[in-house]
Amino acid sequence: MRNDCEYHADILQTFQNEEIYGVGLVEYESNCPGGGRIKFEEEEKKIFVYGYSQGFGRADHEITIGLIKTKYPDHEVTWSNEG
Repeated sequence: MRNDCEYHADILQTFQNEEIYGVGLVEYESNCPGGGRIKFEEEEKKIFVYGYSQGFGRADHEITIGLIKTKYPDHEVTWSNEG
């Protein structure tokens, strides 16, 4: 999950350059299984996962929710396929 790229393809490219090829792991491949958006409301302790990537489709938001709940167990985490 990143917030410094405009499109999911940019996120994938950045990940590949920095985390795979940048450390010499040229024999590995990566792909984007889908995308979405995350609305993070720190003061309210709410996180909302929603939407999809126009280029890669919708990610499995239940997997994303599980990862978020591990990091933010005291936040209300919800999701929707809309958006």
